[in-house]
Amino acid sequence: MMRHSPRHSSSPSRTARTEPPSASLWSAIRKGCYPHQLSWLIDNPLRRLIIRPETLADRLPLTPSSRILELGPGSGYFSAELARRIPAGRLELLDLQPQMLAKARRRLDRLACSNVGYAAADACGQLPYEEANFDLVLLVTVIGELSDPGTALAGLQRVLRSGGTLAVHEHLPDPDCVGFARLRRIVEAQGFRFMRRWGRGWNFTASFERP
Repeated sequence: MMRHSPRHSSSPSRTARTEPPSASLWSAIRKGCYPHQLSWLIDNPLRRLIIRPETLADRLPLTPSSRILELGPGSGYFSAELARRIPAGRLELLDLQPQMLAKARRRLDRLACSNVGYAAADACGQLPYEEANFDLVLLVTVIGELSDPGTALAGLQRVLRSGGTLAVHEHLPDPDCVGFARLRRIVEAQGFRFMRRWGRGWNFTASFERP
C-alpha cells in the first residue's frame, strides 16, 4: 500500500486490471505490500491460533455507532467482526490493491455486511476522507509495509477525531513485523499518546490516542 497515487474506488471488483499473475505478484512485492494472490495464507484458519478477530475486536473501544477506518484489511479477515459490532456505525476499508478490496467485498457481501465502504489508495498519500471522520483507525501488520510511516500516520491523524484511537496489531511470522519499542517510537513521533498494550512481544496489540 505504499507507492501509488491515491485512487478512490467504490467498486473495486470493477477496477482491478487484468495482468499476468506473475507480473501482478512481483508488482505487489516491489511496492512492499502483501500480494493479493497470496491472500489464502492470511485467511488460513490456523491464523486464529495467533489472533482471533473476536479477540482483537474485544481490545478496541467500539460502540454500536463507531466509525472505523481499517487500513490494509487484506481480504477482510478482521473486517466482518468489526462490521458486526457497529450496526449503526460505518467501517471503511482502504487498501492499495483493488484486487484485495474485491476479495474483502465478496467476503463481506456473503455475510450481508451493508455498513462497509471501500477505497483503493496509497496510505502514504492524500487519504480520501474528511478531517476528524473516524473514531478508530486499525492497522494489522501494516506499519512495516509502509514506505513512509511518518507521512501515513500524519494522514491518519488528520482523519481521526481528537480523542480517537489508533490501534496497531503486529505478530510473527509476518516478515515485516514491527517490534513494540520501535512501533511506539514511530507512532509517538507523530504526536499520538500511548494508552495500552495487550499480548507478548511477538504478538501484541497497542492502542494510542490522538490528542
